[in-house]
Amino acid sequence: MSLETWLAFFAASWIISLSPGAGAVASMSCGLEHGFLRGYWNALGLQLGLILQLVIVAAGLGAILATSALAFNLIKWFGVGYLVYLGIKQWRALPALVEADPGLRPVGKPLNLMFRGFLVNISNPKAMVFMLAIIPQFVDIHQPQLPQYVAICVTMVVVDMIVMAGYTGLASKLLRLLKTPKQQTRMNRTFAGLFVGAAAFLASVHRA
Repeated sequence: MSLETWLAFFAASWIISLSPGAGAVASMSCGLEHGFLRGYWNALGLQLGLILQLVIVAAGLGAILATSALAFNLIKWFGVGYLVYLGIKQWRALPALVEADPGLRPVGKPLNLMFRGFLVNISNPKAMVFMLAIIPQFVDIHQPQLPQYVAICVTMVVVDMIVMAGYTGLASKLLRLLKTPKQQTRMNRTFAGLFVGAAAFLASVHRA
């Protein structure tokens, strides 16, 4: 992969990561509920899902997803259901007693938060089909492909980690401003609506 090609892909990675989606909503939700340090485990899970998607695309299995309506719909509706579940869970989340004691903030187990992020990313078939359409354009078929896919994977993961750190950190800062249970409940229900909105968008997606 030439430097010019990598720079073009680097720019594309920022555009992809900054685009609002279920991953951004999940990152902000975890930052709001758990703070930055603990909430960022969700972002690490998102990267595991992203890496697995890239491996699937590199192995050529993504082409099966792109051509199989059954596989596409199974993953899509699992993703829709999971996002709705997260929305319901966010709607019912209890406000944290931030003003009284920051230590009373709801505690999520790191591995659970990581698995949550992993499921959010891996259950989005449209993202995988999108990568199948975009990534091969940056791969030189006349050069060894493994180093190129490794470079692509590292680039996407590093960029996405930075972007999701921003989303998580922004939400954790917002948590400090929400001093009353009423304010926190409103924010939780706002994020619940965003999860359901992301589920509705995913449900409307059809295989190209």
